[in-house]
Amino acid sequence: MSSSREKTNENLLTLAWITSFIATLGSLYFSEILQYTPCDLCWFQRIFMYPLVIILGIGLFKKDATAARYSLILSAIGGCISLYHYGIQKIDFLGEHSASCGIVPCTGEYINWLGFITIPFLALIAFIIIFITSLTILKKAGR
Repeated sequence: MSSSREKTNENLLTLAWITSFIATLGSLYFSEILQYTPCDLCWFQRIFMYPLVIILGIGLFKKDATAARYSLILSAIGGCISLYHYGIQKIDFLGEHSASCGIVPCTGEYINWLGFITIPFLALIAFIIIFITSLTILKKAGR
């Protein structure tokens, strides 16, 4: 029974780490390859995503499910920033009444796939996946 729980936690940690790694590579692709200048809110999302690659990677390597405590907090905060950022892009009222965001406007959309998929939306999905996997790990561990 215990080894089954450990294997499940390891699989969830792997999913969370892969998600954070892909999100990090994606953000670097947009800024370094496509030369999209990140807005201020994008930088804050990166601040909460990039450490997840290291934290979850160490947790996965050491088979230490307590990494989920930290990933839960970072993904919750990053997800809130992403949700707000997506809101000011897609909800006119929020976009019109948002604070100025710096050199690059946070309301700008470098991509708009299928009419709703923007960079903050992609970050939000990643943060949600990491949050849910972290929460599941902690619930299974009884913490």
